[in-house]
Amino acid sequence: MNYLAHAWLARQTDDAILGAMLGDFVHGQAALQDWPAPVRAEILRHRRIDRFTDTHPAVIAARSRFGPLRRYAGIVLDVYFDHCLARDWARWDARPLGDFTARVYRLLAAHRADLPARLAAITPRMCAHDWLGAYARRESVDTAVCGIATRLSRNADKLVACLDVLRADETAMQATFEAFFPDLLQAAAALRSDPASHQRQRNNAGCEAT
Repeated sequence: MNYLAHAWLARQTDDAILGAMLGDFVHGQAALQDWPAPVRAEILRHRRIDRFTDTHPAVIAARSRFGPLRRYAGIVLDVYFDHCLARDWARWDARPLGDFTARVYRLLAAHRADLPARLAAITPRMCAHDWLGAYARRESVDTAVCGIATRLSRNADKLVACLDVLRADETAMQATFEAFFPDLLQAAAALRSDPASHQRQRNNAGCEAT
């Protein structure tokens, strides 16, 4: 999942939203110690949500549809799933999308001095151009992916080429979201109430399958 979904899954508290937004920018264990416990806990949840997403059968199947580009497909799917969430926002949240994104932007602006350098650098653009709310428009998927491609040290063309596959197979990718996202909501809730519960569920499922 990308920025919008991670932030929304952490909507219970401001500290959690901040941690969710930090998840892609705080790496390793040592860097976690720079943040208070509630923020640190959400950074860890962000990582576990990413692992759940990457290993979900529907997402694995969707990546396989990209053929030789499947190594890059996860990035495109993360962005596309944010689009699916934003496009049908009222299905998932009774509060307006704009109210939620404004909350995220206020948090980032208030903490900008403490943010990792890359997140601090993009925060003004994210807020000014409403990156999160823009996901509701389909064309923003292409814009976001092309922007990510400019930051890759190599194979940016392969990431951009994934957009052609997405457009050609978008019905299947939408079906992937429909199959995957409700499972993600359950997993995220389990991680919040009991961080170890999701791993126990996966272990139990593995035992049942053998």
